[in-house]
Order: sequence, then C-alpha cells, then structure tokens
Amino acid sequence: MRCEYKDGLKVNYTGPLQITKGQDVNVFIKEARLPESIKGDLEMALFKNSCGDMRTIAETVTKSYGNRACIH
Repeated sequence: MRCEYKDGLKVNYTGPLQITKGQDVNVFIKEARLPESIKGDLEMALFKNSCGDMRTIAETVTKSYGNRACIH
C-alpha cells in the first residue's frame, strides 16, 4: 500500500515499511524487524485501505525511531 499526502509525506508498505518526506524524513524498516504492535496496525490499515491510519502509523514510527533510520 502506498499513500502520498499533500505535505509531501509518503508511506509505502509492501513488506518493508518506508516513510519519506523530502529530505527531512527517511525511514526504512525491514518487515522482519517491525515491532508486532506496528505490524498489527499496518495490517489493519491495509485491511481498511486507510491512508489516514497509515499517516498515524508513520507519526508513531518517526516518534519512536526518529526522522532517519534504516533497520534491516
């Protein structure tokens, strides 16, 4: 699932999770390294096809891991 927002935020979840926003945010987390709570939220967002939920997840992830992270 890929979501793009008017402010430039992009969230792409196709197994790994990638969150970008221009040069300010660049987060990549391999699927096997996603915490179960986040993985569950991502699966629910996919099920509901909800970009609103994906944005909330992206905010949670960047608060936890910072604006720049590569976890694989």
